[in-house]
Amino acid sequence: MKDNKYSAKYALIYTSLITVILLTPLFFYFVYMKNIHSIQNELFLKEKSLLVVKAMQEFNQNDEFFEYPRFKTFESGLYNESFHPIFTLIKTPINYFKGGYYLDGNDAYLIVKLPKNRYFGARYLVLKNKISYAPVYEKVFIILFTIVIFVFILSLFFLGSFAKPFQKINKQLDNFIKDSMHEINTPLSIINVNIDLYNRKNEQNKYMQRMKAAAKVLSNIYNDMDYLIKHERLEHEKKEIKLSEFLKERIEYFNEVARMKNITINASIQECGVIYINDKELQRLIDNNISNAIKYSYENSYIDIKLHAENGRCHLSFKDYGVGIEKVEKIFSRYYRENSSKGGFGIGLNIVKSIIEKENIELQIESLPSQGSLFIYTFHPKNVN
Repeated sequence: MKDNKYSAKYALIYTSLITVILLTPLFFYFVYMKNIHSIQNELFLKEKSLLVVKAMQEFNQNDEFFEYPRFKTFESGLYNESFHPIFTLIKTPINYFKGGYYLDGNDAYLIVKLPKNRYFGARYLVLKNKISYAPVYEKVFIILFTIVIFVFILSLFFLGSFAKPFQKINKQLDNFIKDSMHEINTPLSIINVNIDLYNRKNEQNKYMQRMKAAAKVLSNIYNDMDYLIKHERLEHEKKEIKLSEFLKERIEYFNEVARMKNITINASIQECGVIYINDKELQRLIDNNISNAIKYSYENSYIDIKLHAENGRCHLSFKDYGVGIEKVEKIFSRYYRENSSKGGFGIGLNIVKSIIEKENIELQIESLPSQGSLFIYTFHPKNVN
């Protein structure tokens, strides 16, 4: 499904670019066709002027009156030397007289100079009709529409053909990642269970604590990867969660990881009611913020985590005193890592961004290099009960 969207998206982009490129020659074609249409109309009026002149030539002076020829497709009239009408069927005034064929807006005029004292004292025969470029517009539109459809279909075809090898590789890579995730989960679970069993039977020591903390770091990375793979295929069902209790559990989970760097987590948690959200998504939001705060804090420092209610909203903040962020606008980009020496895959905050956008959770970031960062999440009334 993603591949089809990709092909359609870029086929549309290529079609737009090619259409813009083709608009220049199409514009000149349009101007050319308008000129051709105008010339055809001029020939038409000249042909009709000959009919009017012929009718006047055939007039018998013995007849009582001359029946001036009338046509549905154009109007005409006879004018004297001073351009005053002798007899005219033209209802609208003529702005100016100009010999030959000319256009005045959508009105086309043909002025034919007549011999003196020959046709009822008339010096000019004027023919007028409305010129419409609708056939030209229609033809140009059909050409443009045909080009767009043709180019779009070709783009889809070629992009689909070019993308097939990459689609195959991506599918194999996806399958590899899914299988790897499954294989990683089993030994990771075994490690955690055995560490817990060992700690119950024996006195805790720093080596087992480090192993336990490292296993939790791996679990957090695993959970991010698992969410990233499944979140588009699975519908995350929402439920009512007491935020304060949920937050306490996640802080307790990461206390062991923080102790590896001699970091103290200071928690100030007030009751904040119940929020309506998916528990896995809430866990990803909290875990990634605590994990990043630990990862980017200096050793022997501390982290402040606060939760309080204000104006019917829940405010959840994570404050560390570490390396800080230099490019705040980039940290939510997938695979972006500001400090590659700290490890990770650069997907945690990208996941957080997708969750807060989906749930309309407001985020405010304050950060100074070498002084630390503050992330404040505000759950709006629709998230809070």
